This record gives sequence, C-alpha cells and structure tokens, in this order.
Amino acid sequence: MLLTDTHTHQYYEKDLTKRHEQMQRCFDNGVKRLFLPNVDVASIAMIDEMVKSYPENCFAMAGLHPCDVKEGYVPILEEIYNSIADRKIYAIGEIGIDLYWDKTTLTIQQDAFKQQIEWAKQLDLPFVIHCREAFDEVFEVLEATKHETMRGIFHCFTGNVAQAKRAISLGFYLGIGGVVTYKKAGLDAVVSEIPLQHIVLETDSPYLAPVPFRGKPNESSYLLHVAQKIADIYGITTAEVAAITTENSIKIFGV
Repeated sequence: MLLTDTHTHQYYEKDLTKRHEQMQRCFDNGVKRLFLPNVDVASIAMIDEMVKSYPENCFAMAGLHPCDVKEGYVPILEEIYNSIADRKIYAIGEIGIDLYWDKTTLTIQQDAFKQQIEWAKQLDLPFVIHCREAFDEVFEVLEATKHETMRGIFHCFTGNVAQAKRAISLGFYLGIGGVVTYKKAGLDAVVSEIPLQHIVLETDSPYLAPVPFRGKPNESSYLLHVAQKIADIYGITTAEVAAITTENSIKIFGV
C-alpha cells in the first residue's frame, strides 16, 4: 500500500532523531510520499533539508502563506520566487486567503494570491490553496485569473457540497485530512457526495490530528487513519483508497 500525504509541515520537527522516527513510522504505515508546502522565507531551508535527507519521499513547494502576507510582503514574495530557480519544486503553495485571523489584510492577501497564481501559470505548475473563512473571496480570485492549465488542491477542504463541486469545476482536487474523522464536523457527509477521483489525502501535520490522536501533535504517519475513514465512507478497502488518491496526486504534481 502506497499512501501520499499531499500536505505536511513535517519539516517543523527540528530534532533529527525525532524526525527520523516520524519518517520511519510513515514508512511503516505505507506513507512514502510527502509534499511539503512552503509558508515563508525561513521554511525554504527547512524544506530543502527534508528533501535532501529523503529525496525519494519528500517533494517541495514554494509559496507565501496568506497569514504571512503582511506589510512589506512584496520583497518577501520576490525572495521566495527567486529561490525557485535553484530548487526543484512541484507546486506553488501554500497560497490563498485566510480571514479567520485578520480581515484587515484582505486586499494584500488577494494581491499576493494573484501574483502567485501567475507564477504557477508561468511555470506550468499546480498550486495549493489555503482557504479559511474565505470561500467567496478565493473563488472570486480564481474566476478572475482562470486559465486553461489552472489546477491544484484545495488544501484542508471543509466546505459544503456546492463549494466542493465548484472547486472541482475549476480544476482542483479536494485535500481531505483529519477533520473528516471528527464526528461533529460533517465533512464525512460532504465527502460521500464527491467521487473519490476528485480527492487527495493530507495531514497538515503538525496540525489537525485525526481521531484517535485529536488534540495531540499530528504527523504524516497518521494519514493511515484518514485513509481508513475515507474507506469507511465509500465502503471500499484502505488499499483502494491509497491507490486512487496516490494516482490523483501523481496527476496533480507530475511525480
């Protein structure tokens, strides 16, 4: 069984011994492909270190997280963009709009989002969207910047069925993680209405750990629990979920 974690910040673990143990638990659980979203300038080096240590398993992205889009963001965007020439990346991300923490930065979040979508277009890469309490705003930007090769993932998708179908119609897969295991979240009911061909799995480690680890630090090895929940929803085996969602990830990232 081959599972793909399409969104993990496992590189936040700085203790190399602990990181090695985490990766071994990944391998033990069949999680052998980890895609690492960039959030700021500092995380570039952390991601590169993970990729260097696990070149067959870890794949880099480049982008500025919307919560890090603050005054003076333009040179930061430039620094992240300039890093791409010296690195192999497989997506632009994570990028998007987050209105949960700060609504006052909406205008500059929109600008940064649009600029990074343009990077994806120029480089013919997918992009990974962070969308929190901002579906209308994100869809507005996507509609305004829509192009033939637009594709990617709505990371940590927690919307309704209509929003799911709208995202899919724009060329995006839905990134489903630990939230689907939470009883009161209702995400399982949404997922049941969407064909598995439009879904990829993720952990968003170290955040949003699935049941039975909810409330504790997440790690990519726990992706197995997400896959098991998805299997229960569709009435198929975990191996089938792994095969289909990994194939979906290959279609998105090209690797």
